[in-house]
Amino acid sequence: MLKTGLTITAYLLAAVVITLMGLYFWLQSQLATVESTADFDARYFTQQPVKPNFTANGREDCDDNNEQRNAYFGELHIHTAISHDSSSFGNVALPTEAYRFAQGEPLSIRLKSDNSDTSHIPVVQLRRPLDFAAITDHAENFGETHLCLTDNNPAYDQAICKVYRGDIKLPVSEVMQPLMRMMALVIFSNNRSEKICGQDGHRCITAAIDQWDEEQRAAEQAYDRSSDCRFTSFVAYEYSLAAEQANLHRNIIFANDTVPPVPLSSKDQTQPEKLWQWLKDYCIDSGTDCDAISIPHNSNWSSGRMFYPYSAVEGIDDSERQRLSRLRQQVEPLVEIMQVKGDSECRNGLSNVVGGYDELCDFEKLREPQEPTVDCGDEMGRGGMSLQGCISRNSYVRTALTQGLKEAQSLGVNPFEFGIIAATDNHTGASGAVRENAFAGSTGMDRKASNRLGGPKIVPGVAKGDSTRYNPGGLAGIWAEENSRPSLFRAMRRKETFGTSGPRIKPRLFAGWDYHSSICDSADMIRTAYANGVPMGGKLLAKNNTNNNQPRLLISAQKDPINDASNLQKLQIIKGWVDDQGRLNEHVYDVAGDAETVGSVNTRTCEPLPSGYDQLCAVWQDPQFDPELNAVYYGRVVENPSCRWSTYDCLSLQADQQPLACSNPTIPKTIQERAWTSPIWYINQ
Repeated sequence: MLKTGLTITAYLLAAVVITLMGLYFWLQSQLATVESTADFDARYFTQQPVKPNFTANGREDCDDNNEQRNAYFGELHIHTAISHDSSSFGNVALPTEAYRFAQGEPLSIRLKSDNSDTSHIPVVQLRRPLDFAAITDHAENFGETHLCLTDNNPAYDQAICKVYRGDIKLPVSEVMQPLMRMMALVIFSNNRSEKICGQDGHRCITAAIDQWDEEQRAAEQAYDRSSDCRFTSFVAYEYSLAAEQANLHRNIIFANDTVPPVPLSSKDQTQPEKLWQWLKDYCIDSGTDCDAISIPHNSNWSSGRMFYPYSAVEGIDDSERQRLSRLRQQVEPLVEIMQVKGDSECRNGLSNVVGGYDELCDFEKLREPQEPTVDCGDEMGRGGMSLQGCISRNSYVRTALTQGLKEAQSLGVNPFEFGIIAATDNHTGASGAVRENAFAGSTGMDRKASNRLGGPKIVPGVAKGDSTRYNPGGLAGIWAEENSRPSLFRAMRRKETFGTSGPRIKPRLFAGWDYHSSICDSADMIRTAYANGVPMGGKLLAKNNTNNNQPRLLISAQKDPINDASNLQKLQIIKGWVDDQGRLNEHVYDVAGDAETVGSVNTRTCEPLPSGYDQLCAVWQDPQFDPELNAVYYGRVVENPSCRWSTYDCLSLQADQQPLACSNPTIPKTIQERAWTSPIWYINQ
């Protein structure tokens, strides 16, 4: 009897082993990746013509052309259901709907799981249309998403696609199902799935071409080519590279409709420098009308990798460091300073950074400012996208601008000469939906207030986060002669741009040698400012200082003109420089308005208390100016406090329905909305 029992046990164990081995080999086959060849890649990414994909009807001259330049507000980072993550979250809005929303039409935040009852579906609408927008869907899974969602192709019935569509549900909670659907594709990281794409990846690249065509068609339909010039669209995509869970994402914005036949993604090239070289060789220097820029975003998630100095990169010589710095300087002129995933301007207490505590650096941080953290020092970290790992000075725009001065000292080239914009990174197609009191989430999964106020969540060994720390995001501002692709793109190239955390504040920054303090009262202020100095994004050269004057910075701002916008509190200028010990120095100067917060808001009603300014202007001289030291200056415009979106959401719920996030003392009840100008560089030459 015992022998029989042992035999049965042995058979059972053997069956388990065989089953596990079978499961292992099945998983191996399901997770097999494509082995691409250089010849195959070249056929698609370097040997096809760069050209317009649709016949355009030309364009009329804009009626509203202003040589002193107008301020235009828009969105250069938005996702639709073409993006693999947006679709896995259940969103269905496509580029045509996102462009219509940007132009003022309503948008329902619909999910694939919705039934015929639409009463619970939020409808959002901008109070004012945007002036421009670019849909930046993730190029990484253009083809995979299309194949998994379109029947009658060899990939459709693969298990991976079934998980992605939700036909197969994994044994996790319903709340986690969208993330599991996303992981079905994300698990391949920078590789392509052989089951979906075929052995050589051909299926996915040809399917990606179809998706890219749809993006171009939607952009062409949205572009107003009449003399009204009401709306400008840009053909664009996102290059979404991650290294050791550190963010290295970029948005690629094309100047016009002359674009490559398929976008280069991080599955095709895993080094940003190779992406820039491809854009330079295949587009910018191609002898066609093609032109493009790359805009990095969420450096706050990069674990110090986004702005890691080339002077510290090992294994290359100085000539290669200089080449890479010049390449980045040409292709990457702008940086995104804020979006739904947090503020990337600055952070207090970073190593090798000298400067006082700046309370405004605590603004919209996903990692709570008082959270105990380890400083990365001079090393790169990992895990930034999971809100884990060390904190680095090379993750923030302010320190990057100053680090750029140090790079110029050692290499003769500044790779971090960035202009500034902001964006939303919204994944529902709701481009520019930035109102705090009308926030309907950014992923579709958070379209209900109770989900947005979800509080801290931890997936052991994978990620941590708090949905209440996300925010509606910001807007890109451009000073341009007219609202057309050529004019706006030229302005982006010259960095005459700014970002806001949402309000349509209009900031301006100039620098010159001869600005008089009375210029702020002059009706001809802007004309004089251009004639006698350089605007934001420019360089003030010491060699042009013929009268041996100190530089003077002219900064001004107008509040958002909409009725319920908060008043301005103050104007600030932030300076960066490198001292003789090689340390990065920064200083914040209050130059106009109220240095201390005077205005406030009633957080029980969100009614503002009166104070503040409709507009502010100042001519400022640096009290610590040293003509021998190069320096970088940018402006920050700060509003009076107003209610944060989470406060509005909490007030919308009955007291007994409010989640713990509503009483979490580390979640601010108010915010101070703001705008950032692009910098001006003082160069001693």
